[in-house]
Amino acid sequence: MFEHTPQQADLRDAVAALGRRYGHEYFVAKAKSGEHTTELWAEAGKLGYLGVNVPEEYGGGGGGITELAIVVEELAAAGCPLLLLVVSPAIAGTVIAKHGTPAQRAAFLPGLAEGTLKVAFAITEPEAGSNAHRLTTTARRDGDDWLITGRKCFISGVDESSYVLVVARVSSGDRLQPALFLVPTPTPGLVASKLDMEIVSPENQWLLYLDDVRVPADAMIGGVEAGLPALFSGLNPERITVAAMAAGTARYALARASTYTATRQVWGRPIGAHQGVAHPLAHATVQVELARLMIAKAAALYDAGRDVEAGFAANMAKYAAADAAALAVDTAIQVHGGNGMTTEYGVATLLGAVRAGRIAPVSREMILNFVAQHVLDQPKSY
Repeated sequence: MFEHTPQQADLRDAVAALGRRYGHEYFVAKAKSGEHTTELWAEAGKLGYLGVNVPEEYGGGGGGITELAIVVEELAAAGCPLLLLVVSPAIAGTVIAKHGTPAQRAAFLPGLAEGTLKVAFAITEPEAGSNAHRLTTTARRDGDDWLITGRKCFISGVDESSYVLVVARVSSGDRLQPALFLVPTPTPGLVASKLDMEIVSPENQWLLYLDDVRVPADAMIGGVEAGLPALFSGLNPERITVAAMAAGTARYALARASTYTATRQVWGRPIGAHQGVAHPLAHATVQVELARLMIAKAAALYDAGRDVEAGFAANMAKYAAADAAALAVDTAIQVHGGNGMTTEYGVATLLGAVRAGRIAPVSREMILNFVAQHVLDQPKSY
């Protein structure tokens, strides 16, 4: 956990080098022009970084979430936090690899590994919020097909994706339980409406409206009974890679800030010589490094198949990394003074994203509820 294998160390160095060749200016320019990071994504796919967690038989690297978290973190540390790395390889790739049929794995995993296929993930709903047990999107049988009806919100990257992995509820005996469906984005009845967000990101957020969207039987991942295990197999990788992205973003902000404070001269010496400037940066650095340890622990537990322990650690990693990233970016802006609010200095552009990281994909309050209930054995409070 504390030492990378030689292959993991090489991966980290190689991805960091790729990220530096593009950098934060590229990321911001793409976001502000309404474009996507197509070139970076394509090169990362060609080099095998997008498929590090995909089984080798489908063209991937045969690694795990540990390797994918390295990719996510290092691109973010270079100023390119790519949200679709969380959505497509981490969530969709893991769900399909673990619970897809042989035909689904053969159809989707090679494209996910190469980066030529992107799959969005749709679980959040306007009324359900964090309560996945209250999802109202339903799927019902119509002959051999399924008809899906409902609404989803805050769905990332729909405009870039060929498919959306939709979480719906299906009838199973006398109860409704979740099921996952791979829905092509141009399917009739599926309408996407862009959400205006105060976040500098090349990846857009969408409302989805599903009105009797017809999909064939083989669009369901693994069958009705596989729905709940399939869903949870994707949520821990989501939390781990979101945490890795937050930690990388924090590292980027602190690197920019420390360079600035070591060279910015006021009253004849660098401003970093003042403890009022240096100590907040040092404090933020400590918080980031602690979060990175929990990310490594969570990824190692997940890759070892210790799912219950991984769930505890993944939630804690997400909580710690989101708070550390918000602190790091805020501190980086503060030590830059007025320059911190300019686009040129490249830290205020991160503010919206790290603030959102304390809310999504699961809020810090719900994580505290989870830890209180499942780690501390407290009564359920909600």
